[in-house]
Amino acid sequence: MNVYTSESVSEGHPDKLADQISDALLDACLEQDPNARVAIETLLTRGLAVVAGEVTVEGYIDVADIVRKTINEVGYTDTELGFDGRTCGVLVGIQEQSPDIAMGVDTGGAGDQGMMFGMASRETKELMPLPISIAHALTRRGAEVRKKHPSLGFRPDAKSQVSVIYEAGKPRRIDTIVFSQQHAPALTRDAVQELVMEHVVKPVLEEYGEFVDGEIKYHVNPTGKFEIGGPQADTGVTGRKIIVDTYGGMCPHGGGAFSGKDPTKVDRSAAYMARHVAKCIVAAGLADKVEIALAYAIGVVQPVSLNIETFGTEKESSECIERRIRDAFDMSPKAIIKHLGLQRPIYRNTAKNGHFGNPSFPWERTTEADRLKD
Repeated sequence: MNVYTSESVSEGHPDKLADQISDALLDACLEQDPNARVAIETLLTRGLAVVAGEVTVEGYIDVADIVRKTINEVGYTDTELGFDGRTCGVLVGIQEQSPDIAMGVDTGGAGDQGMMFGMASRETKELMPLPISIAHALTRRGAEVRKKHPSLGFRPDAKSQVSVIYEAGKPRRIDTIVFSQQHAPALTRDAVQELVMEHVVKPVLEEYGEFVDGEIKYHVNPTGKFEIGGPQADTGVTGRKIIVDTYGGMCPHGGGAFSGKDPTKVDRSAAYMARHVAKCIVAAGLADKVEIALAYAIGVVQPVSLNIETFGTEKESSECIERRIRDAFDMSPKAIIKHLGLQRPIYRNTAKNGHFGNPSFPWERTTEADRLKD
């Protein structure tokens, strides 16, 4: 028996807000120019948003306006909340992409070196590991409740964590749930705990009833008070929640963040392709659980390595599966971008509740699973 734990953070968490700003700016660039080169980082602190990076785009974007709109849409609209998109300072430091990098990318090569991983598992209907799926469901539900019922006193910042007991490599039951919800000063700890259990935790557990077996340990606002949150409490930075963004620690991570990067950056596009291929393998019935590892060199068209791990669930050898992958999919950056249609403004929504598992994202489709069959 093993216990595996994954966490999620809400769209109002300062790191996730930074991710959303970076991706909102990326979307604005791609709306103007599908070939835009973008690498944007955002830093948030009390009363201030700092945007820096490299952008080459045919067109104009109002950076400060997009930053403010994104902050307001998440829910930081009043200084009483610790952050206000209407009045916070916005500092911009953006330059063009280095021509040395462009030389390798313009010829179809990868925009950088690095390792990317993708995973799929039959643990959930979306083929994601169970702990991260539940953790995301909790923060997603929390945000929905906050927006639909403002009278409850929930504020934008929140975090969840879920521990699941595994036996023989399969999830058996939920062991522990942690949920911390920023709240209005008028709410007591007991009131917050009651509201979170009623409006967030219980509805989510109804979706995962088959894994509710026995007593679950709950820690709701375990410090007792969570009034100060968001950028007022913690500095937010783009790319600081890479495990939340992916598989919750159930799969390795190459270290490269996603948000704010255009698809010529294989940190992003190749990770999406690895997930897509992994899902197609499981959907094709070649394995019940699979992990794809890719590695690229800057300016080089094809990956320098492709590795497959099927955790003993394969229906045929890994060598045969690898051959099927190489025959069915072109892993060059240009081919990935075309195959998944990545030069579109589709990225803002990836910056909340994870980059994987949402059926609206093109890399989540499995229609190409037939390519892997005889």
